[in-house]
Amino acid sequence: ATTKTAKEIFEEVMANPARRRFGYGQRLAVVNVDIQKAYTSGEFVTSYMTDPNQVDYVNQVSNSARSRGLPVVWTHVAYMEDASDAGIWGTRTNTPDSLQNIKFGSRRAEFDDRLHIDRTRDAVYTKKMPSCFHETPLQSLLVWHQVDTVVLTGGSTSGCVRASAVDALSRGYRTIVPIECVADKHESYHYANLTDLVLKYADVVPVQEVLAHLEGLPAA
Repeated sequence: ATTKTAKEIFEEVMANPARRRFGYGQRLAVVNVDIQKAYTSGEFVTSYMTDPNQVDYVNQVSNSARSRGLPVVWTHVAYMEDASDAGIWGTRTNTPDSLQNIKFGSRRAEFDDRLHIDRTRDAVYTKKMPSCFHETPLQSLLVWHQVDTVVLTGGSTSGCVRASAVDALSRGYRTIVPIECVADKHESYHYANLTDLVLKYADVVPVQEVLAHLEGLPAA
């Protein structure tokens, strides 16, 4: 038994790395997961925030990658009126705040207004399930761009970010999670899952480290 908090355990693991890093490969993509008003605007009960500067950091990482000719991807969730495209995932609750009730064209489905999305260059995908790889064109895009490293941002850490990280690793990608760029409903979920990610599936690093790596790459 332990009396340590999830955050304390995470900090211990980060201070005493037991595994070597995956590191960066030859070419990266930034994949920003579900940074949409249902989760980041603060106006819905489904909203959450961990680092108050999350969106600013996501913009910095995305802008830097784009300026170097690297792919930037944005995903969001949205569903049909009858929610049949949510499948079994949309059957556990049915309130105005339920996942499957994030409808196409609704405010909850809209991207956060603070995001710097380049609609002419960035890829924008609607997804239905936790992983950003599930039934989206993401894999084909990454193959076309000869990407071997995926930088994941967004939320939630315990849900769609974790699922996307597991899928990225399973497909052979080096996976990087900038700490300040992901968020969850409670710090316990957030830090417990960051611990799991860094021990198994991804390099979990400060966002300044990712920005420094990008700054070392040639401009497009």
